[in-house]
Amino acid sequence: MPTTENVLSGLAGDRATGVLRLGKAGALYLTGGRVTYAESPAAPRVEDLLTSGRRISAQAVRQARQAATEDRWGGELLVAQGVLTRGELEFCVLSSVLDAAYFLFEATGHRPRFRPGDRHWLGPQWYFDVTGLLRECRRRRAQLNQAWPSEELDALPVVPVGRVTAQRVVLTSLQWEVLVGADATATPGDLARKLGRPAYSVLLAVRQLAAAGLLHMPQAGADATPGALPKRVKNGAEGPREPPDTAAGPARPSAVLPLATGDPTDINLLIRLRNALEALT
Repeated sequence: MPTTENVLSGLAGDRATGVLRLGKAGALYLTGGRVTYAESPAAPRVEDLLTSGRRISAQAVRQARQAATEDRWGGELLVAQGVLTRGELEFCVLSSVLDAAYFLFEATGHRPRFRPGDRHWLGPQWYFDVTGLLRECRRRRAQLNQAWPSEELDALPVVPVGRVTAQRVVLTSLQWEVLVGADATATPGDLARKLGRPAYSVLLAVRQLAAAGLLHMPQAGADATPGALPKRVKNGAEGPREPPDTAAGPARPSAVLPLATGDPTDINLLIRLRNALEALT
């Protein structure tokens, strides 16, 4: 099966105009061999970014889409109506295309199908050379891996920790929005739509928060609810725990602390541990 990169590079060489569909993964629109728009279910669309920020109404978007023709595209109508400026529209298209393209190039198992002549209702607002777009997607992939070299959090609910050990935490505005918007059920993609932010930017913020120790990390065999208390059993004792997997690397702090059973000696031990940790900080 030909890859998306190979097919797209061939269409660029032919200076093709139309849409390259990748099944349910999304689509790439080309004009004269250059990408003018991209859409993916994993990333918010231009209209999502515009309406979530209350810059324009959903009704204005629908009207522009219905009135769009080959002689006057929907984007031109929105600018002519004064609901947004040319710069705002171009910036949203730039952000949306780079966002969707990253997820499209990561998608596998979809047979590319090209339909010549089709164009997006917004019309060409920004032109992306295929080679430059591929290079940017590789840069973004490397940036994600540098922040946190694992994809384990990309599709899981974002769950902030209840307490941090550091005396001071410095966050970007987007990282703060992610922490405030996280409800232990929303994935990075869900948060991107909720916040009206590009999905890649939210994904990068999540990985950065994980690297800073501000998110609960998934553990094999752990309860579905992160941070859940041990379940009670008969005689007030807790069931046996599996020993930490030392082959996978150093054990997490929670895996080496003694179990609390309610015995006064355990409480005294925990108090001494707390005092020692406070002395170190």
